[in-house]
Amino acid sequence: MMFGWKTNPHFGPFHILSFVLIGAGFVLIAAAWRALFDAQQRHILAITGPYSHIRHPQYVGFILVMLGFLVQWPTLLTLAMFPVLVWMYVRLARQEERDVRAEFGEAYDRYAGTTPAWFPRLGGAGSAHSWRA
Repeated sequence: MMFGWKTNPHFGPFHILSFVLIGAGFVLIAAAWRALFDAQQRHILAITGPYSHIRHPQYVGFILVMLGFLVQWPTLLTLAMFPVLVWMYVRLARQEERDVRAEFGEAYDRYAGTTPAWFPRLGGAGSAHSWRA
């Protein structure tokens, strides 16, 4: 067995880690989708739920799912494709930010100035609430 572990490979540390990453990714995607759908229906900027912590929660969710599959099934193809797909999501996020900035202007600039794009700040609630009032 890899690393000399004498355990069921489906319950080994890497497999469990992959389940956690994949599960967290899908939960984040679903929660972000609900917040984004609500904001689009009301034609407002999405700043609630996961969007109060990071600006691109759905892309972070997709990256977590891909990372989970990479941990679970590391092949040359998954190792090669992972950075390519992350790069593509980052480019897509930048394009979407330009579109949202064009639509919401200064409100988006304030939101983007207080809410990190990819990694939430540790030790507190989302920062989008700090400028909304």
